[in-house]
Amino acid sequence: MDVLRLEHVSRVFGAVKAVDDLSLSLKQGEVVGFLGTNGAGKTTTIKMLLGILRPTEGTISVMGGDPADPATRLRVGYMPETAYYYPYLNARELLEFYGGLCGMDRRAVRARADVLLEQVDLAEAAERPLKTCSKGMLQRAGIAQALLADPDLLVLDEPFTGLDPLARIRFRQLLQRLREAGKSIFFSSHELGETELLCDRVAIMKKGRCFYDGPVSRLAGDGRENLERIFLDVLEKGEVAR
Repeated sequence: MDVLRLEHVSRVFGAVKAVDDLSLSLKQGEVVGFLGTNGAGKTTTIKMLLGILRPTEGTISVMGGDPADPATRLRVGYMPETAYYYPYLNARELLEFYGGLCGMDRRAVRARADVLLEQVDLAEAAERPLKTCSKGMLQRAGIAQALLADPDLLVLDEPFTGLDPLARIRFRQLLQRLREAGKSIFFSSHELGETELLCDRVAIMKKGRCFYDGPVSRLAGDGRENLERIFLDVLEKGEVAR
């Protein structure tokens, strides 16, 4: 069973078709990068995966269930592109707050928070009010909250935004360890280099349609085809040069 499956999914807003006949899947332990320019339909797709929006046409299943079902949502960790946190909370309090929303035991949340803050390099800044934290630190706090309930599926919207080079390397290593542990990861990004390093497969969107869905291994090694070239072919021609 696929962890994530979209079959002929479309989403219409008035006269605008934001997502047009999209079919995608994600297997257990797989990392899929979801690429495209602003307005390509990536965020609309992610909102449908999370059950925030319903598709106008087509079907979506997450862990074999309805993405809007609370039981399904408990198995999904989500990190938005831009998160707005209560500015007077610190990182530890933030995790305790979200743990309470998920119905987690308070002691379990505290123990889990210690582990996660260490993993995302926020342990030394765990007591700082979030209003005093940099963009990169807030991004790492968002990563920690997405991992709080130990989800089977991670959905990440632009997770590398605002991270310095060292933080990017460590975050990539963390995602690789999660994949090795059997977690599935679906993330949108404008960072082609990070996507090529991390992903098993990429899907490239343009004007709501998917023009490329294939393994990263197909793109590397011959000096002619790489992710940047494929991405430019999709944007300029609406197709992939072979």
